[in-house]
Amino acid sequence: MLNKCSVFLFVPALLIASSLRAETIDVTGRGARGDGVTDNTVIIQRAVDECSEKGGGTVSVPSGIYLIRPIELKSDVNLRLEAGAVLLGSTRLADYDCAFPFEKGSMNQSSGLLFARGQNHISVTGSGIIDGQGGNRAFQFGNDADGGPKRPKIIYFAECRDVTVTGVTLRNSAYWVQHYERCEDVTIRGVKVFSRCNYNNDGLDIDAKNATISDCYIDVEDDAICFKSDHPDFCENITVTNCITASNCNAIKFGTASHGGFRNIAVSNCVVRRAAEDNIRHWSKQLEHISAEVTVISGIAIEMVDGGIIDGITVSNISMRDVQTPVFIRLGDRSRTFRKEGGVLKNIRISHIVATAESLMASSITGVETAYVENVSVTDMQVTYPGGGTYGMVSKPVPEAEKAYPENRMFGHTLPAAGFYVRHAKNICFTNVRFSALRPDERPLFFLDDVADAEVNQCNGAAPADERFIRTVCSSGIVTDGRQVIQ
Repeated sequence: MLNKCSVFLFVPALLIASSLRAETIDVTGRGARGDGVTDNTVIIQRAVDECSEKGGGTVSVPSGIYLIRPIELKSDVNLRLEAGAVLLGSTRLADYDCAFPFEKGSMNQSSGLLFARGQNHISVTGSGIIDGQGGNRAFQFGNDADGGPKRPKIIYFAECRDVTVTGVTLRNSAYWVQHYERCEDVTIRGVKVFSRCNYNNDGLDIDAKNATISDCYIDVEDDAICFKSDHPDFCENITVTNCITASNCNAIKFGTASHGGFRNIAVSNCVVRRAAEDNIRHWSKQLEHISAEVTVISGIAIEMVDGGIIDGITVSNISMRDVQTPVFIRLGDRSRTFRKEGGVLKNIRISHIVATAESLMASSITGVETAYVENVSVTDMQVTYPGGGTYGMVSKPVPEAEKAYPENRMFGHTLPAAGFYVRHAKNICFTNVRFSALRPDERPLFFLDDVADAEVNQCNGAAPADERFIRTVCSSGIVTDGRQVIQ
C-alpha cells in the first residue's frame, strides 16, 4: 500500500514520464528545407501524422522559409513555429482542392492552408509566421458575393476541441485569415494578423463555444473580429479582451451569418482604428459626408438578420477612432434558416466608449415592424463627430430595408439623428451619453421612432423638451432626466 508521501511522489512522476514520451520532431531532421522553393508538404504532414499516432507531441519548424501546400493538423499535435520560421502557402489554387473540413460544403465553405476537422488538443504556437500569399493573382476573384472559385483561409478548424493558437503572425490570406467553426474550448492569444491583400480578409472569424481571445493585434481589409453563427447551435460563452483592431470594414462584429445566434459574450478593453492601408474600399470616394480618407465602417456592429437569437452581449471599455459609425445594432428579417419565427435581439449592454466618428451616419438601434430590439443600455459613452447635418436630413424618410444586408449605410448616407437613431425598439436606456460636434448640426441628438419605454438620462445636459436634443415619432413612455417627453 502506498503511503501519502509516495502518492505525492507518484503523481509528478507520471506527469514527468508523460512529458518525456511526448515526442518533438524537428522537420529539418526529416529533410525539410527552408529555402522558400522546396515543397515541404509531405515531410511536415508525415511528422504531424507520426506525432499524433504516437499519442501526441510537437512538430518544430526552425528558422527558414518553408513552402507548403495544405497541412492537416491531427489530434494531440502542437505545430510550433520557431523564431524566424515562415510557412509560405502555395499559390496554386488546385493545391487546395482536398483541404475542405466540410466535404459537402457549409455556409462559409472554403479550404485552409492549415486545416482540421474533428480533432482534439491541437495547437499552433511559437513566434513564427504563416503567409498565405493571398495577394497573388491566382487568388484574385473579387468579393465572394460575386461568385468565382473559392479561395483558401490560412487556418480553418472545424468541430475541434481544445484548440490553442498563440504567438504566431498570420499575414496575406487569400480569404478569411482564420476560422474556427463549431469548435469548443478555444484559446487565441497574442496572435498578430496583417492581411489587406484581397477581398474578404476577415482577421478572425469564430463560431464556437467556450473561447477566450486576448492580446491580439489585427490589421485587415475586412472585418477584424467577427462572430459567426452558421448552424442551429449558439456561438456562446466567449470573452474578447485587450485586442487592437484595425479594419477597412467593421472592427468588432456579430454576424452577418446569424442563423443560430450569439449569447453570453463579453468584449472589453479593446482599441479600434483604421487599417494601415486601404487598397479596395476607398469609402471617402464611394459615400457622401465622409470626413477622413480611410475609415472603419462601424466600431461595434451587432446584427441579427437570419432568424437566430442574440441574447446577452456586453461591450465595455472601447476606444475607437476613424469610424464612420460608432455603434450599429440591427435586427432584420433577411432569412429564417432554422427557426420559423423571426430573429430576436435583446439584452445588450454597451458601456465606457470613447469614439471619434467621421461621417453623418449616426449610431443606430433598429428593428423591423414585426420584431423589436429589446433591452439595450448604453452608458458612459462620449462621441466626437463632424457635424454639419441639416434640418432637411431630419425629415428625410428612412427606408425599412428589412431584408437588406445589414450595414450602416443601408438607410442612406445620413440619418435624422446626430447621435443615436432608434426605431422599432423597447426598453432602451441611455445614461451619460455625450456628443460633441466639430461644426453646428441641426439634427437632434436622439431620434426615436416607434420606441416604447426609453430613458435618456444625463446626456449633454440639454432640456428634455428641446427638439435639438430629442425628437420622437409614434413613441411612448419616453423619459428624459426623470421627465416624460410629450409627443
